[in-house]
Amino acid sequence: MQQVIEMSANTPAVKPAPTESPRERKRRETRQRIAEAAQRLFLANGYEGTTLDAIAAEAGISRRTFFSYFKAKDDIILFWRDADSASLYADLLRTSPDVPPLDAVRDVMVKHIERYTTEQMTAVDNLMRSSEALLTRKQAYYADQEQVLFDTLCEVWRQPERRAALRMVAMVSIGAMRLALQAWREQNGQRKSAASFLRDAFDRLKSEL
Repeated sequence: MQQVIEMSANTPAVKPAPTESPRERKRRETRQRIAEAAQRLFLANGYEGTTLDAIAAEAGISRRTFFSYFKAKDDIILFWRDADSASLYADLLRTSPDVPPLDAVRDVMVKHIERYTTEQMTAVDNLMRSSEALLTRKQAYYADQEQVLFDTLCEVWRQPERRAALRMVAMVSIGAMRLALQAWREQNGQRKSAASFLRDAFDRLKSEL
């Protein structure tokens, strides 16, 4: 149970809009509460073992109210990932354009993955691999993130002549992340952190380039 509590503490909260109305704030807080309730249940009982009724009860809402915020359980997984990605890209936007783009992406990605322990990463990985529906969404997620990363890089490094190179940075960075997480998942013996695999992947990438 402690592991589940720690994972909930690391779930990025959705930041309020600058001119958020009381109604919008209530809706945002309810959506966040549903997502956190679902996360606790998913990690405790598994994705398939968690019903929408259980999530609604845990969040203190009706099943009908649930559908006002999420269309299905899959959408809750995407909510977590989108919130985490938004936090990562917000950090990247604060990077100085004097820093090489590949170094900036590496530093931000490593910083974000370091927030999670091996136990937490394993729990989330097991959850994502427990359902064919989640695995399918996961593959589509990587393609989406490559585009978002490219768009973010273009916000920091604005020279039009750099766009082709920034596209390549986005492609190889997402590839490095995928390979690092695969190597982390398949390791034997004493387990190293996912962050260490990610650093190694970027180091090998830079040495080859």
